[in-house]
Amino acid sequence: MKIINNRNIYKAAFILSFIVISIFTLFGMAKILDYLNTGADRSAMLHLETKSEDVYLPKVTWTELENPAREMEKNTLGKIERDYLFSWHIKNKALQNNTPKGIDDYYTMNTRDNLYKVIQHNKVQEITIENTTLKHFPELEFYSEDGQLVVFTDKNVIEFQKIYLNKKLLTTVQDTATYKVMMLLEDGYWRVRHFQKMEPSPFAKDSIQPEPEYSIQEDKILKNKKQFVIKGINYYPKNSAWDTFGEQFHKDTIAKDFDIIKKSNLNSIRVFIQYDDFGKANINPEKMAKLKTLLDLAAAKNLGVMVTLFDFYSDYSLDSWTLTHRHAEQIVSTFKDHKAIIAWDLKNEPNLDFENRGKENVLQWLDHMVTVIRENDPNHLITIGWSNSVAASQLADKVDFVSYHFYNDIKHLEYETNTLIKTVKKPVVIQEFGVPSYGGIWNLWESSLENQAQYHQKMQAYFKKNNYSFMSWTLYDFPKVPDQVAGKWPWQKNRQKQFGFIDVKGKNKPAYKYISN
Repeated sequence: MKIINNRNIYKAAFILSFIVISIFTLFGMAKILDYLNTGADRSAMLHLETKSEDVYLPKVTWTELENPAREMEKNTLGKIERDYLFSWHIKNKALQNNTPKGIDDYYTMNTRDNLYKVIQHNKVQEITIENTTLKHFPELEFYSEDGQLVVFTDKNVIEFQKIYLNKKLLTTVQDTATYKVMMLLEDGYWRVRHFQKMEPSPFAKDSIQPEPEYSIQEDKILKNKKQFVIKGINYYPKNSAWDTFGEQFHKDTIAKDFDIIKKSNLNSIRVFIQYDDFGKANINPEKMAKLKTLLDLAAAKNLGVMVTLFDFYSDYSLDSWTLTHRHAEQIVSTFKDHKAIIAWDLKNEPNLDFENRGKENVLQWLDHMVTVIRENDPNHLITIGWSNSVAASQLADKVDFVSYHFYNDIKHLEYETNTLIKTVKKPVVIQEFGVPSYGGIWNLWESSLENQAQYHQKMQAYFKKNNYSFMSWTLYDFPKVPDQVAGKWPWQKNRQKQFGFIDVKGKNKPAYKYISN
Protein backbone atom coordinates (compact mmCIF):
# COMPACT_ATOMS: atom_id res chain seq x y z
CA MET A 1 0.00 0.00 0.00
CA LYS A 2 2.82 2.33 0.87
CA ILE A 3 4.49 1.65 -2.54
CA ILE A 4 1.28 2.52 -4.41
CA ASN A 5 0.96 5.80 -2.49
CA ASN A 6 4.57 6.68 -3.34
CA ARG A 7 3.91 6.00 -7.02
CA ASN A 8 0.91 8.32 -6.95
CA ILE A 9 3.01 11.06 -5.35
CA TYR A 10 5.72 10.65 -7.99
CA LYS A 11 3.13 10.77 -10.79
CA ALA A 12 1.59 13.95 -9.38
CA ALA A 13 5.00 15.55 -8.97
CA PHE A 14 5.94 14.60 -12.53
CA ILE A 15 2.69 16.02 -13.97
CA LEU A 16 3.06 19.21 -11.95
CA SER A 17 6.69 19.64 -13.08
CA PHE A 18 5.63 19.11 -16.69
CA ILE A 19 2.93 21.77 -16.38
CA VAL A 20 5.34 24.27 -14.78
CA ILE A 21 8.01 23.65 -17.43
CA SER A 22 5.42 24.02 -20.19
CA ILE A 23 4.22 27.32 -18.77
CA PHE A 24 7.76 28.73 -18.58
CA THR A 25 8.53 27.44 -22.07
CA LEU A 26 5.45 29.13 -23.51
CA PHE A 27 6.26 32.32 -21.61
CA GLY A 28 9.81 32.29 -22.97
CA MET A 29 8.62 31.70 -26.53
CA ALA A 30 6.18 34.59 -26.17
CA LYS A 31 9.02 36.86 -25.08
CA ILE A 32 11.14 35.76 -28.04
CA LEU A 33 8.27 36.41 -30.46
CA ASP A 34 7.68 39.78 -28.86
CA TYR A 35 11.38 40.58 -29.22
CA LEU A 36 11.37 39.58 -32.89
CA ASN A 37 8.23 41.58 -33.60
CA THR A 38 9.17 44.77 -31.81
CA GLY A 39 12.96 44.79 -32.03
CA ALA A 40 15.61 44.90 -29.35
CA ASP A 41 15.71 47.58 -26.70
CA ARG A 42 18.74 49.63 -27.68
CA SER A 43 19.41 50.99 -24.27
CA ALA A 44 19.39 47.44 -22.85
CA MET A 45 21.64 46.11 -25.62
CA LEU A 46 24.17 48.90 -25.34
CA HIS A 47 23.77 49.65 -21.66
CA LEU A 48 22.75 53.19 -22.70
CA GLU A 49 20.30 53.93 -19.90
CA THR A 50 20.27 57.65 -20.67
CA LYS A 51 18.15 59.09 -23.45
CA SER A 52 19.74 60.87 -26.38
CA GLU A 53 18.27 64.17 -25.22
CA ASP A 54 20.18 63.78 -21.95
CA VAL A 55 23.61 63.54 -23.56
CA TYR A 56 23.58 65.31 -26.91
CA LEU A 57 21.55 68.38 -27.80
CA PRO A 58 22.92 70.40 -30.71
CA LYS A 59 20.52 73.00 -32.05
CA VAL A 60 18.41 71.63 -34.93
CA THR A 61 16.44 73.84 -37.31
CA TRP A 62 14.50 72.09 -40.09
CA THR A 63 14.52 74.47 -43.06
CA GLU A 64 12.24 72.46 -45.36
CA LEU A 65 9.61 69.79 -44.64
CA GLU A 66 7.55 69.63 -47.84
CA ASN A 67 7.47 66.15 -49.35
CA PRO A 68 5.74 64.91 -52.56
CA ALA A 69 5.25 61.30 -51.42
CA ARG A 70 3.85 61.62 -47.91
CA GLU A 71 3.37 64.35 -45.36
CA MET A 72 5.89 64.18 -42.55
CA GLU A 73 4.17 63.54 -39.22
CA LYS A 74 5.34 65.63 -36.28
CA ASN A 75 5.85 62.57 -34.08
CA THR A 76 7.85 60.79 -36.78
CA LEU A 77 10.01 63.86 -37.35
CA GLY A 78 10.83 63.89 -33.64
CA LYS A 79 11.90 60.22 -33.76
CA ILE A 80 14.02 60.77 -36.88
CA GLU A 81 15.72 63.75 -35.28
CA ARG A 82 16.29 61.85 -32.03
CA ASP A 83 17.85 58.80 -33.70
CA TYR A 84 19.87 60.92 -36.12
CA LEU A 85 21.39 63.02 -33.35
CA PHE A 86 22.13 59.95 -31.28
CA SER A 87 23.88 58.39 -34.28
CA TRP A 88 26.17 61.41 -34.17
CA HIS A 89 26.71 60.87 -30.46
CA ILE A 90 27.57 57.19 -31.01
CA LYS A 91 29.96 58.08 -33.85
CA ASN A 92 31.62 60.77 -31.74
CA LYS A 93 32.15 58.31 -28.89
CA ALA A 94 33.51 55.69 -31.28
CA LEU A 95 36.09 58.12 -32.70
CA GLN A 96 37.01 59.36 -29.23
CA ASN A 97 37.59 55.88 -27.80
CA ASN A 98 38.45 54.04 -31.05
CA THR A 99 35.88 51.36 -30.27
CA PRO A 100 32.86 50.37 -32.43
CA LYS A 101 30.43 50.18 -29.51
CA GLY A 102 26.91 51.11 -30.61
CA ILE A 103 27.66 51.57 -34.31
CA ASP A 104 25.82 48.37 -35.33
CA ASP A 105 22.66 49.67 -33.74
CA TYR A 106 22.60 53.08 -35.43
CA TYR A 107 24.19 52.42 -38.82
CA THR A 108 23.39 49.86 -41.53
CA MET A 109 25.99 47.58 -43.11
CA ASN A 110 27.72 49.84 -45.68
CA THR A 111 27.94 52.89 -43.44
CA ARG A 112 29.17 50.96 -40.43
CA ASP A 113 31.91 49.28 -42.50
CA ASN A 114 33.30 52.71 -43.43
CA LEU A 115 33.29 53.74 -39.78
CA TYR A 116 35.05 50.51 -38.78
CA LYS A 117 37.84 51.29 -41.25
CA VAL A 118 38.29 54.80 -39.86
CA ILE A 119 38.35 53.52 -36.28
CA GLN A 120 40.88 50.82 -37.09
CA HIS A 121 43.13 53.28 -38.93
CA ASN A 122 43.01 55.79 -36.08
CA LYS A 123 43.70 53.07 -33.56
CA VAL A 124 46.80 51.91 -35.40
CA GLN A 125 48.04 55.48 -35.83
CA GLU A 126 47.18 56.34 -32.19
CA ILE A 127 44.85 59.12 -33.31
CA THR A 128 41.81 60.04 -31.25
CA ILE A 129 39.19 62.64 -32.15
CA GLU A 130 36.89 64.52 -29.80
CA ASN A 131 33.99 65.92 -31.76
CA THR A 132 30.71 67.70 -31.22
CA THR A 133 28.24 69.34 -33.55
CA LEU A 134 26.72 72.65 -32.50
CA LYS A 135 24.09 73.36 -35.16
CA HIS A 136 22.18 71.40 -37.80
CA PHE A 137 20.00 72.75 -40.62
CA PRO A 138 18.35 69.66 -42.18
CA GLU A 139 16.18 69.97 -45.29
CA LEU A 140 13.77 67.12 -46.07
CA GLU A 141 14.04 65.75 -49.61
CA PHE A 142 12.07 62.49 -49.56
CA TYR A 143 9.85 60.55 -47.17
CA SER A 144 8.54 57.27 -48.59
CA GLU A 145 4.85 56.45 -48.88
CA ASP A 146 5.24 53.48 -46.52
CA GLY A 147 7.04 55.62 -43.93
CA GLN A 148 10.13 53.39 -43.93
CA LEU A 149 12.72 55.60 -45.64
CA VAL A 150 13.72 59.24 -45.34
CA VAL A 151 16.30 61.31 -47.21
CA PHE A 152 17.45 64.76 -46.16
CA THR A 153 20.37 67.13 -46.56
CA ASP A 154 21.84 68.38 -43.30
CA LYS A 155 23.20 71.74 -44.39
CA ASN A 156 25.99 73.75 -42.82
CA VAL A 157 26.54 71.55 -39.80
CA ILE A 158 28.86 73.38 -37.42
CA GLU A 159 31.38 70.97 -35.89
CA PHE A 160 34.11 71.48 -33.34
CA GLN A 161 36.95 68.96 -33.11
CA LYS A 162 40.02 68.28 -31.02
CA ILE A 163 42.48 65.91 -32.67
CA TYR A 164 45.04 64.04 -30.58
CA LEU A 165 48.14 62.11 -31.61
CA ASN A 166 49.64 59.81 -28.99
CA LYS A 167 47.29 61.44 -26.45
CA LYS A 168 48.74 64.89 -27.13
CA LEU A 169 46.57 67.62 -28.60
CA LEU A 170 47.53 68.14 -32.21
CA THR A 171 45.00 70.75 -33.29
CA THR A 172 41.50 72.12 -32.76
CA VAL A 173 39.24 72.71 -35.72
CA GLN A 174 35.87 74.36 -36.21
CA ASP A 175 34.38 73.30 -39.51
CA THR A 176 31.16 73.73 -41.47
CA ALA A 177 30.00 70.88 -43.68
CA THR A 178 26.89 69.58 -45.41
CA TYR A 179 25.81 65.93 -45.28
CA LYS A 180 23.51 63.89 -47.52
CA VAL A 181 21.68 61.45 -45.24
CA MET A 182 19.44 58.43 -45.87
CA MET A 183 17.79 56.64 -42.95
CA LEU A 184 15.78 53.40 -42.80
CA LEU A 185 13.17 52.42 -40.23
CA GLU A 186 14.16 49.04 -38.79
CA ASP A 187 12.80 47.41 -35.63
CA GLY A 188 11.10 50.65 -34.66
CA TYR A 189 14.32 52.72 -34.92
CA TRP A 190 15.79 54.89 -37.63
CA ARG A 191 19.23 53.72 -38.80
CA VAL A 192 21.67 55.65 -40.99
CA ARG A 193 21.88 53.90 -44.36
CA HIS A 194 23.83 56.56 -46.27
CA PHE A 195 25.99 59.37 -44.89
CA GLN A 196 28.05 61.45 -47.32
CA LYS A 197 29.96 64.61 -46.52
CA MET A 198 29.60 67.41 -49.08
CA GLU A 199 30.77 70.97 -49.51
CA PRO A 200 28.96 73.45 -47.22
CA SER A 201 25.92 75.12 -48.74
CA PRO A 202 25.56 78.88 -49.16
CA PHE A 203 23.68 80.40 -46.25
CA ALA A 204 20.27 81.84 -47.04
CA LYS A 205 20.09 85.56 -46.44
CA ASP A 206 17.33 85.22 -43.88
CA SER A 207 19.41 82.71 -41.88
CA ILE A 208 22.23 85.19 -41.32
CA GLN A 209 21.65 87.09 -38.11
CA PRO A 210 22.56 90.79 -38.16
CA GLU A 211 24.88 92.19 -35.57
CA PRO A 212 22.77 93.24 -32.56
CA GLU A 213 22.34 96.93 -31.98
CA TYR A 214 23.53 98.42 -28.73
CA SER A 215 20.90 98.36 -26.00
CA ILE A 216 20.16 101.42 -23.88
CA GLN A 217 22.20 99.99 -21.03
CA GLU A 218 25.14 99.20 -23.31
CA ASP A 219 25.12 102.73 -24.65
CA LYS A 220 25.20 104.12 -21.12
CA ILE A 221 28.07 101.94 -19.97
CA LEU A 222 30.22 101.87 -23.10
CA LYS A 223 29.79 105.37 -24.46
CA ASN A 224 29.26 107.47 -21.39
CA LYS A 225 30.60 105.89 -18.23
CA LYS A 226 29.68 108.89 -16.09
CA GLN A 227 26.03 108.43 -16.94
CA PHE A 228 25.74 104.90 -15.51
CA VAL A 229 28.04 103.52 -12.83
CA ILE A 230 27.21 100.20 -11.26
CA LYS A 231 26.90 100.52 -7.50
CA GLY A 232 25.88 97.07 -6.48
CA ILE A 233 26.10 94.13 -4.15
CA ASN A 234 26.30 90.35 -4.46
CA TYR A 235 23.03 89.04 -3.10
CA TYR A 236 21.89 85.94 -1.24
CA PRO A 237 18.99 85.95 1.25
CA LYS A 238 20.31 85.66 4.80
CA ASN A 239 19.12 82.09 5.40
CA SER A 240 19.73 80.85 1.84
CA ALA A 241 23.44 81.30 1.29
CA TRP A 242 24.38 79.86 -2.13
CA ASP A 243 20.77 78.67 -2.47
CA THR A 244 18.76 81.72 -3.53
CA PHE A 245 16.17 79.72 -5.48
CA GLY A 246 15.81 76.85 -3.03
CA GLU A 247 13.07 75.78 -0.63
CA GLN A 248 13.42 78.90 1.52
CA PHE A 249 12.70 81.25 -1.38
CA HIS A 250 10.17 83.79 -0.12
CA LYS A 251 8.90 86.73 -2.12
CA ASP A 252 8.36 88.93 0.95
CA THR A 253 11.89 88.28 2.26
CA ILE A 254 13.44 89.28 -1.06
CA ALA A 255 11.21 92.37 -1.37
CA LYS A 256 12.34 93.56 2.08
CA ASP A 257 15.99 92.95 1.18
CA PHE A 258 15.58 94.93 -2.01
CA ASP A 259 14.12 97.80 0.00
CA ILE A 260 17.26 97.76 2.17
CA ILE A 261 19.52 97.68 -0.88
CA LYS A 262 17.69 100.52 -2.61
CA LYS A 263 17.72 102.70 0.52
CA SER A 264 21.46 102.04 0.81
CA ASN A 265 22.05 104.10 -2.37
CA LEU A 266 22.81 101.00 -4.43
CA ASN A 267 21.41 100.48 -7.93
CA SER A 268 22.10 96.83 -8.72
CA ILE A 269 22.54 93.29 -7.45
CA ARG A 270 24.33 90.18 -8.63
CA VAL A 271 22.63 86.77 -8.32
CA PHE A 272 23.83 83.25 -9.12
CA ILE A 273 22.29 80.38 -11.07
CA GLN A 274 23.64 76.87 -10.56
CA TYR A 275 23.54 74.56 -13.57
CA ASP A 276 22.49 71.43 -11.67
CA ASP A 277 20.04 73.28 -9.44
CA PHE A 278 18.16 74.74 -12.43
CA GLY A 279 17.77 71.36 -14.14
CA LYS A 280 20.83 71.18 -16.41
CA ALA A 281 19.71 71.06 -20.06
CA ASN A 282 16.04 70.63 -19.12
CA ILE A 283 15.29 73.74 -17.11
CA ASN A 284 13.09 73.35 -14.05
CA PRO A 285 9.97 75.55 -14.55
CA GLU A 286 9.70 76.15 -10.80
CA LYS A 287 13.22 77.61 -10.73
CA MET A 288 12.44 79.81 -13.71
CA ALA A 289 9.31 81.09 -11.97
CA LYS A 290 11.39 82.01 -8.92
CA LEU A 291 13.94 83.80 -11.08
CA LYS A 292 11.13 85.76 -12.75
CA THR A 293 9.75 86.72 -9.35
CA LEU A 294 13.17 87.99 -8.26
CA LEU A 295 13.61 89.98 -11.48
CA ASP A 296 10.12 91.45 -11.21
CA LEU A 297 10.79 92.52 -7.62
CA ALA A 298 14.07 94.11 -8.67
CA ALA A 299 12.37 95.97 -11.53
CA ALA A 300 9.72 97.26 -9.11
CA LYS A 301 12.50 98.77 -6.96
CA ASN A 302 14.40 100.03 -10.03
CA LEU A 303 17.33 97.74 -9.28
CA GLY A 304 19.39 96.27 -12.09
CA VAL A 305 20.34 92.57 -11.95
CA MET A 306 23.55 90.94 -13.13
CA VAL A 307 22.80 87.23 -13.54
CA THR A 308 25.76 84.89 -13.12
CA LEU A 309 25.26 81.62 -14.96
CA PHE A 310 26.89 78.20 -14.41
CA ASP A 311 27.84 78.69 -10.77
CA PHE A 312 29.68 75.63 -9.39
CA TYR A 313 29.95 74.20 -12.90
CA SER A 314 33.30 72.85 -14.07
CA ASP A 315 32.75 70.40 -16.96
CA TYR A 316 34.15 71.97 -20.12
CA SER A 317 34.43 68.77 -22.14
CA LEU A 318 33.04 68.70 -25.67
CA ASP A 319 30.59 65.99 -24.58
CA SER A 320 28.73 68.54 -22.48
CA TRP A 321 28.87 71.60 -24.72
CA THR A 322 25.47 71.15 -26.34
CA LEU A 323 23.81 70.54 -22.96
CA THR A 324 25.19 73.78 -21.52
CA HIS A 325 24.18 75.63 -24.68
CA ARG A 326 20.55 74.53 -24.30
CA HIS A 327 20.64 75.46 -20.60
CA ALA A 328 21.82 78.99 -21.32
CA GLU A 329 19.55 79.33 -24.34
CA GLN A 330 16.40 78.64 -22.33
CA ILE A 331 17.24 81.07 -19.53
CA VAL A 332 18.55 83.88 -21.69
CA SER A 333 15.83 83.75 -24.35
CA THR A 334 13.14 83.74 -21.66
CA PHE A 335 14.39 86.93 -20.04
CA LYS A 336 15.90 88.73 -23.02
CA ASP A 337 13.30 91.49 -22.77
CA HIS A 338 13.23 91.82 -18.99
CA LYS A 339 14.00 95.38 -17.99
CA ALA A 340 15.73 94.40 -14.73
CA ILE A 341 18.61 92.61 -16.47
CA ILE A 342 21.86 94.57 -16.66
CA ALA A 343 24.08 91.80 -17.94
CA TRP A 344 24.70 88.08 -18.22
CA ASP A 345 27.83 86.98 -16.37
CA LEU A 346 28.85 83.72 -18.04
CA LYS A 347 30.74 82.12 -15.18
CA ASN A 348 32.06 82.92 -11.73
CA GLU A 349 35.86 82.76 -11.52
CA PRO A 350 36.44 80.34 -14.41
CA ASN A 351 40.21 80.85 -14.26
CA LEU A 352 40.24 78.82 -11.04
CA ASP A 353 39.48 75.79 -13.25
CA PHE A 354 42.49 76.34 -15.52
CA GLU A 355 44.81 74.00 -13.65
CA ASN A 356 42.45 71.03 -13.25
CA ARG A 357 40.33 71.38 -16.40
CA GLY A 358 42.82 72.87 -18.83
CA LYS A 359 43.07 76.55 -19.69
CA GLU A 360 42.27 76.10 -23.38
CA ASN A 361 39.25 73.93 -22.59
CA VAL A 362 37.82 76.62 -20.33
CA LEU A 363 38.51 79.49 -22.74
CA GLN A 364 37.03 77.63 -25.73
CA TRP A 365 33.88 76.85 -23.75
CA LEU A 366 33.53 80.49 -22.69
CA ASP A 367 34.16 81.75 -26.22
CA HIS A 368 31.37 79.61 -27.65
CA MET A 369 29.05 80.44 -24.76
CA VAL A 370 29.37 84.14 -25.65
CA THR A 371 28.05 83.28 -29.10
CA VAL A 372 25.11 81.34 -27.67
CA ILE A 373 24.14 84.21 -25.36
CA ARG A 374 24.38 86.84 -28.11
CA GLU A 375 22.26 84.80 -30.50
CA ASN A 376 19.52 84.41 -27.93
CA ASP A 377 19.64 87.85 -26.34
CA PRO A 378 21.02 90.74 -28.39
CA ASN A 379 19.59 93.23 -25.87
CA HIS A 380 21.86 92.79 -22.87
CA LEU A 381 25.52 93.00 -22.01
CA ILE A 382 27.89 90.08 -21.44
CA THR A 383 30.74 89.78 -18.97
CA ILE A 384 32.83 87.11 -17.21
CA GLY A 385 33.60 87.20 -13.48
CA TRP A 386 37.35 86.60 -13.29
CA SER A 387 38.92 85.99 -9.87
CA ASN A 388 41.69 88.57 -10.34
CA SER A 389 42.76 91.44 -12.58
CA VAL A 390 45.53 89.44 -14.29
CA ALA A 391 43.15 86.82 -15.67
CA ALA A 392 40.50 89.41 -16.56
CA SER A 393 42.13 90.55 -19.81
CA GLN A 394 41.33 87.17 -21.40
CA LEU A 395 38.47 87.19 -23.91
CA ALA A 396 38.12 90.92 -23.34
CA ASP A 397 37.41 91.37 -27.03
CA LYS A 398 34.38 89.04 -26.70
CA VAL A 399 32.61 90.72 -23.79
CA ASP A 400 30.99 94.14 -23.38
CA PHE A 401 32.69 95.03 -20.12
CA VAL A 402 35.30 93.31 -17.98
CA SER A 403 34.67 92.10 -14.43
CA TYR A 404 37.21 91.06 -11.85
CA HIS A 405 37.33 90.29 -8.11
CA PHE A 406 39.58 92.23 -5.78
CA TYR A 407 40.70 90.66 -2.50
CA ASN A 408 44.22 92.07 -2.41
CA ASP A 409 45.64 94.85 -0.26
CA ILE A 410 43.74 98.12 -0.80
CA LYS A 411 46.92 99.91 -1.85
CA HIS A 412 46.91 97.89 -5.09
CA LEU A 413 43.33 98.75 -6.10
CA GLU A 414 44.00 101.77 -8.31
CA TYR A 415 47.03 100.27 -10.01
CA GLU A 416 45.28 96.98 -10.82
CA THR A 417 42.06 98.59 -12.02
CA ASN A 418 43.64 101.37 -14.06
CA THR A 419 46.11 98.96 -15.66
CA LEU A 420 43.26 96.66 -16.62
CA ILE A 421 41.23 99.53 -18.09
CA LYS A 422 44.18 100.58 -20.23
CA THR A 423 44.81 97.00 -21.35
CA VAL A 424 41.26 96.04 -22.35
CA LYS A 425 40.05 99.50 -23.38
CA LYS A 426 36.62 98.70 -22.02
CA PRO A 427 34.67 99.55 -18.87
CA VAL A 428 35.72 97.52 -15.83
CA VAL A 429 33.53 96.43 -12.90
CA ILE A 430 35.05 95.41 -9.58
CA GLN A 431 32.53 92.61 -9.23
CA GLU A 432 33.52 91.31 -5.80
CA PHE A 433 35.49 92.74 -2.90
CA GLY A 434 35.33 92.68 0.89
CA VAL A 435 36.82 91.50 4.16
CA PRO A 436 35.22 89.54 7.00
CA SER A 437 34.51 90.97 10.41
CA TYR A 438 35.35 87.65 12.02
CA GLY A 439 38.05 87.99 14.66
CA GLY A 440 37.64 84.74 16.56
CA ILE A 441 40.20 82.18 17.62
CA TRP A 442 41.05 81.28 14.02
CA ASN A 443 41.43 84.93 12.97
CA LEU A 444 42.68 86.90 15.97
CA TRP A 445 44.61 89.67 14.25
CA GLU A 446 43.29 89.86 10.71
CA SER A 447 39.90 91.50 11.14
CA SER A 448 37.20 92.90 13.38
CA LEU A 449 34.01 94.91 13.04
CA GLU A 450 36.06 98.12 13.14
CA ASN A 451 38.65 96.91 10.62
CA GLN A 452 35.90 95.85 8.24
CA ALA A 453 34.30 99.30 8.47
CA GLN A 454 37.64 101.06 7.84
CA TYR A 455 38.27 98.82 4.82
CA HIS A 456 34.95 99.73 3.19
CA GLN A 457 35.40 103.40 4.01
CA LYS A 458 38.70 103.42 2.12
CA MET A 459 37.32 101.38 -0.78
CA GLN A 460 34.37 103.70 -1.26
CA ALA A 461 36.72 106.68 -1.28
CA TYR A 462 38.67 105.10 -4.15
CA PHE A 463 35.45 104.24 -6.01
CA LYS A 464 34.20 107.80 -5.74
CA LYS A 465 37.52 109.32 -6.72
CA ASN A 466 37.90 107.15 -9.84
CA ASN A 467 34.22 106.67 -10.72
CA TYR A 468 34.68 102.90 -10.50
CA SER A 469 31.76 100.49 -10.85
CA PHE A 470 31.59 98.05 -7.95
CA MET A 471 29.62 95.17 -6.42
CA SER A 472 30.52 94.34 -2.82
CA TRP A 473 30.51 90.95 -1.13
CA THR A 474 27.88 90.67 0.46
CA LEU A 475 24.69 92.04 2.07
CA TYR A 476 24.33 89.57 4.96
CA ASP A 477 26.41 87.50 7.31
CA PHE A 478 25.37 83.86 6.96
CA PRO A 479 24.54 81.42 9.76
CA LYS A 480 25.62 78.52 7.53
CA VAL A 481 28.04 78.13 4.63
CA PRO A 482 28.12 74.99 2.42
CA ASP A 483 31.29 72.88 2.54
CA GLN A 484 31.76 73.17 -1.21
CA VAL A 485 32.08 76.95 -0.89
CA ALA A 486 34.68 77.39 1.82
CA GLY A 487 35.71 73.93 2.92
CA LYS A 488 34.75 72.08 6.10
CA TRP A 489 37.27 73.49 8.58
CA PRO A 490 36.12 76.19 11.04
CA TRP A 491 38.92 78.61 10.14
CA GLN A 492 37.66 78.47 6.55
CA LYS A 493 33.93 78.60 7.21
CA ASN A 494 33.83 81.20 9.95
CA ARG A 495 35.57 83.80 7.83
CA GLN A 496 33.18 83.25 4.95
CA LYS A 497 30.17 83.64 7.23
CA GLN A 498 30.99 87.24 8.19
CA PHE A 499 31.59 89.27 5.04
CA GLY A 500 28.18 90.97 5.29
CA PHE A 501 27.11 94.50 6.13
CA ILE A 502 24.23 93.13 8.24
CA ASP A 503 24.73 90.44 10.90
CA VAL A 504 22.71 87.23 11.30
CA LYS A 505 20.34 88.97 13.75
CA GLY A 506 19.50 91.63 11.17
CA LYS A 507 21.52 94.38 12.84
CA ASN A 508 23.60 96.78 10.75
CA LYS A 509 27.31 96.36 11.32
CA PRO A 510 29.62 99.42 11.43
CA ALA A 511 30.64 98.73 7.81
CA TYR A 512 27.05 99.35 6.68
CA LYS A 513 27.73 103.08 6.89
CA TYR A 514 30.12 102.61 3.94
CA ILE A 515 28.05 100.27 1.78
CA SER A 516 28.00 102.96 -0.94
CA ASN A 517 29.24 106.45 -1.67
